[in-house]
Amino acid sequence: MESPAERYAYVAALAPDGRSRSDALLVVDVDASSGSYGRIVGQLDLPNIGDELHHFGWNACSTALCPYAPHPHLERRYLVVPGLRSSRIHIVDTKPDPTKLEIVKIIEPEEVFTRTGYSRAHTVHCGPEGIYVSALGARDGGGPGGIFLLDHFDFNVLGRWEVDRGPQELAYDFWWHLGHDTLISSEWGIPNRLENGLDPEHLLSSGYGHQLHVWNLRKRKHEQAIDLGKEHQMVLELRPSHDPTRAFGFAGVVVSLKDLSASVWLWKRDNGHWGATKVIEIPAEPAAPDLLPPLLKGFKAVPPFVTDLNLSLDDKWLYVSCWGTGELRRYDVSVPDRPKLTSVLQVGGIVRRAPHPRELNIPLNGGPQMVEISRDGKRVYFTNSLYTSWDEQVYPDGIRTWFVKADAGSDGSLTLDPDFFVTSALHRLHQVRLDGGDASSDSFCYPS
Repeated sequence: MESPAERYAYVAALAPDGRSRSDALLVVDVDASSGSYGRIVGQLDLPNIGDELHHFGWNACSTALCPYAPHPHLERRYLVVPGLRSSRIHIVDTKPDPTKLEIVKIIEPEEVFTRTGYSRAHTVHCGPEGIYVSALGARDGGGPGGIFLLDHFDFNVLGRWEVDRGPQELAYDFWWHLGHDTLISSEWGIPNRLENGLDPEHLLSSGYGHQLHVWNLRKRKHEQAIDLGKEHQMVLELRPSHDPTRAFGFAGVVVSLKDLSASVWLWKRDNGHWGATKVIEIPAEPAAPDLLPPLLKGFKAVPPFVTDLNLSLDDKWLYVSCWGTGELRRYDVSVPDRPKLTSVLQVGGIVRRAPHPRELNIPLNGGPQMVEISRDGKRVYFTNSLYTSWDEQVYPDGIRTWFVKADAGSDGSLTLDPDFFVTSALHRLHQVRLDGGDASSDSFCYPS
C-alpha cells in the first residue's frame, strides 16, 4: 500500500462483433501529473481474430513468495492474457517500455485442450507453485470446468490442477486462503449455456451456478460444497481477505429468481467448518416495460446484476458493481458480517443512463462492471462491458464503451474524476490491471 502510485493501466479491449478486427490490450496513462493523463498511450493488437479477451493477470505476485514454494527471482513483468472464446493464451511483456507491449509467447488452444481437457480459459492468478488459470468447461462446450496450471518461468501448460473434484461441475472464479491451505471456487455455467447469451429457460430452471466449493489447496482435493440456494443464480466474483491470518471473503450473486435482486455473501471459517451467509441484498428497481430490453420487459424491473466485486488491500472497503442499474457501491466492511453502505456512484444503467461529469449532456449505457482498486486504496477504476453476447441482450442499442476513475475518500465517499473518461469507437473495454499490481492481484503469505 506504500508503494509508488500506478502510472499506467492495462485494459482488455475486445472487438464487439468478433469478426472485423482482432482484440487488443490498451495502455492508458493514469498519472494525474502527466500531460497525457486519461489518454490511450499504447496499444497491442493481437494477431488473431475472435479471441474475446475477458480476464487476465500478472505472472508474479506476493503469493509466489510463500514459504512452501518460494520463487524469489520472479518479477511482476508479464501479463497472462487468455481469450475466453478461443482458449488461446498470450504472454505479454510490459518491459522495458510499459507503453510498448510485446507478445513473447502464444499458447495455442490445442495445447490447452490436450494437456488439461479444459477450454474457455478465464481467471488468472499467480500461485505458490505456478500460474493458476480457471476454465469454464471442456473442449466441446460442456462440463466440467476447472483449473489448470502454467509454469512460472517458461509458461508451459503443466496440466489440470484437481486431483479429486468431488461433485464440482461448474466453474468460474477461484481464490485462496494461503494461511489455511484452502482454495475457494465459484460457478457460472458451461460454455454452451453462455456463449450465445443468457439462456432464459436455463436461468428460470436454476441451471446456472449457485454453489461455492472448498478445496484443500496443496492436496488439490474437494472438501465441501456450500449451496447458496438454487434461486441465487450465477455465483461469480470472489474476493478473499488479504490478511493471511483471517479466513473470510465475499462472493457476488448476479440475480435472485425470487425478486431479481442481487446479493453479496460472506464466507468464513468457524470451528474448522466453512459456511456462507448473505450480508448485502440490492433490490431490483421497478421500470416501465418500454424502457427495458426484450429480455426484461415481462419482469417490469431493472435487476442490479452484480457482476464484479473488489476488496481494498486493508480489507476495509468493498466495491460492488451493479451493471444493470448503473451503480458502483462502496461498503465499509471493517466488520465483515455487517457491511455499511457509504457511497453510491451512478454511471450508465439500463434505464437511468446516467452521464459522466465530462459529458453531462450525453446519456451513457452499460454500467459499472470490472472494477479495480489502486494499492493505496485511493483510486478506483472501472469499465462497462461484460461479455459480447450478454452486452447485446441487456443493452441492445449497442454499448458505448467507457473506462472511468473515481477518487475514494477516507470518509467512505466516492467522486468521479471529471478529467478521466476514456472511450473507444473500435473496442469494448473490460478488465483493468495496474502496473506494479493492484488490489485483486495479491494474496499475502506473511502476517503484518
